[in-house]
Amino acid sequence: MRAPTKALGSLLLAAALVAGVSTTAGAATVTLSSGHVDVLDIDYSGGALTLDLLDSTTATAVDRAPSDVVLDVPLAAKHTNVPTTPAWSFLGTGGTAWILPQSQTAGLLWPGWNATDVPAGVFQNNQVKFELTAVSGPAGFSIYTAAGSTPTKLADSDDGLPDSVTVAAGSHTHANWGFDAAGTYLVTFKVSGVLASNGQTVSSAPQQYTFHVLNA
Repeated sequence: MRAPTKALGSLLLAAALVAGVSTTAGAATVTLSSGHVDVLDIDYSGGALTLDLLDSTTATAVDRAPSDVVLDVPLAAKHTNVPTTPAWSFLGTGGTAWILPQSQTAGLLWPGWNATDVPAGVFQNNQVKFELTAVSGPAGFSIYTAAGSTPTKLADSDDGLPDSVTVAAGSHTHANWGFDAAGTYLVTFKVSGVLASNGQTVSSAPQQYTFHVLNA
């Protein structure tokens, strides 16, 4: 479904240029507050890996540049009962954290990553990886999965960066995205893979994502 959307986007851009309409990032900025969003949308085409954001919060999915999007983490995402056991020590301050969950929840964003546009057979072991390279914000940021009371930490800004996560070509995954305090976070990712044909590593440009974590 993304191919027609991208084609339509190109036509609209061309029309805007002909008409002299501004297409700057500031003019296109949108705020997403709930629904399905693949924060990390990984594509491979024409020998290049790219990273953008796939907005599926409406009926028709739209590819967006990360710089054009603000991702809201509302008060409804706040948890004050984060376990104090060592397994959970990466998450929260004083037992409090804001969490966008791995399962779809009404009123919250459902964040994930998507490699369905990475063809099989292109990369070694049919895998690429995304890297969390930088986080600027009031406190820690993490990505993790949880089965029952046991978390599996995938990335954590508090224990040193970069952190990398392996992604299977063609896969689509959701996880928990955790923020340790309210405020604005600027989170930078890039994606890379090793070509099966010649062992060369190809990488995307780094992309910065903005999250607003709200306390009111």
